[in-house]
Amino acid sequence: MTLIKSISGIRGTIGGDPGNGLTPLDVVKFTAAYSGWLREKCGKQKPVVAVGRDARVSGEMVDRLVVGTLMGCGVNVIALGLATTPTVEVAVMHYKADGGLILTASHNPGQWNALKLLNSFGEFLTDADGKKVLEIAESGKFPFVEVENLGKVIVEKSFNKEHIDMVLAMRLVDKEAIRKAKFKVVVDAVNSVGGLVIPALLRELGVEVVEIYCEPNGLFPHNPEPLPENLTVISAEVVKHKAHLGIVVDPDVDRLALVCEDGTMFGEEYTLVAVANYVLSKVKGNTVSNLSSSQALRDVTMSKGGRYFAAAVGEVNVVAAMKEHNAVIGGEGNGGVIYPELHYGRDALVGVALFLTHLAHQGVSCSELRKSYPVYHMSKNKIQLPEGFDVDGLLVKAKAFFSDKKVLDIDGIKVDFGQEWVHMRKSNTEPIIRIYSESNTPENAEKIAVDAINVLKKLAGI
Repeated sequence: MTLIKSISGIRGTIGGDPGNGLTPLDVVKFTAAYSGWLREKCGKQKPVVAVGRDARVSGEMVDRLVVGTLMGCGVNVIALGLATTPTVEVAVMHYKADGGLILTASHNPGQWNALKLLNSFGEFLTDADGKKVLEIAESGKFPFVEVENLGKVIVEKSFNKEHIDMVLAMRLVDKEAIRKAKFKVVVDAVNSVGGLVIPALLRELGVEVVEIYCEPNGLFPHNPEPLPENLTVISAEVVKHKAHLGIVVDPDVDRLALVCEDGTMFGEEYTLVAVANYVLSKVKGNTVSNLSSSQALRDVTMSKGGRYFAAAVGEVNVVAAMKEHNAVIGGEGNGGVIYPELHYGRDALVGVALFLTHLAHQGVSCSELRKSYPVYHMSKNKIQLPEGFDVDGLLVKAKAFFSDKKVLDIDGIKVDFGQEWVHMRKSNTEPIIRIYSESNTPENAEKIAVDAINVLKKLAGI
């Protein structure tokens, strides 16, 4: 059993002993700790929190525990039921809530669940706020109230339709162009909440929809992370149905992967690149992605006269950098599109609507659109280190080794070789270093990674 406590939330496998898995006691403990932080943060005796969940099997149990605990802490609840991560985020803003809790383990398999913590802006907590929640949890001092001060469920309704309407109302979504294109799209929502919202959004846009795995029963038919090796069925279905493309989302619908009309992958890294290319063609400005994302976004941004900025890995870091640099579009290379006009959060619904507008305006096939962007290939590796190893010290040595190159050290170290790079960063949960590299061919990307691994091993003496 596994329980991972971090500033971004609490996630773990369901069951086991308290403290070693995500048990009911752990759910109550961390929900109560979040309530304590929230009351201190907003200065209210009766804060309001929006709660939504994905469709995984443990969701109903965790939802009941969370809502009940919030009420026991004197917190009023907006109960959204089945809702995507971005849906909860925009609901927090819509209802002017003081915070939000999303019950989802995102792309993790079905035995996992998690509590994702939001502030009053519908954004993930900062490093300092997240640490405060963890401190309260470890203190064991929770703000349970007496009977006359119990919280209530003050709103109980789905917010999915409202979220869809918000996306349709965005200035850069050209509904008429999408209707005229008469797209046919296959959707794989891995039997989670995407099955409620993605087909509905597409039909509002006049798209013919072929649904596979769109029943929100939480029974994931394949590994829910939208990687090529997990998407063989939709690839075949796109070709079989002569569809224009396939759309794949993870269980909480913050990541968007696309399949071309010939069954090939558009590439998760290129979801953001394509959407950014469209946005930048209409609105001049800057972009942000994390250090481990493709430099294709940098190329596209520069070609449109904007400036590209890199952020540390993690959505909260990308959002902070977007605000600092006034970015008009940003996100992560895992298919996460962040478009500030609607909200500062990865949102697959936003990505779908903007991508289809772009595809309709270009008048080309999905595969042809993909070929119009710079070609880069990424290699993803890791080094396992002994328990207790000084990973930070090793990365300091690595920075010195590469001192004759351009090095960014805001999150591990990223060494920029011009049209190639390698990013070495430690895991927050394991004694490992992740090594991501990118070049113009798979072979070159792998060679850069291997060279970096050899340097790290030599410096580590292993």
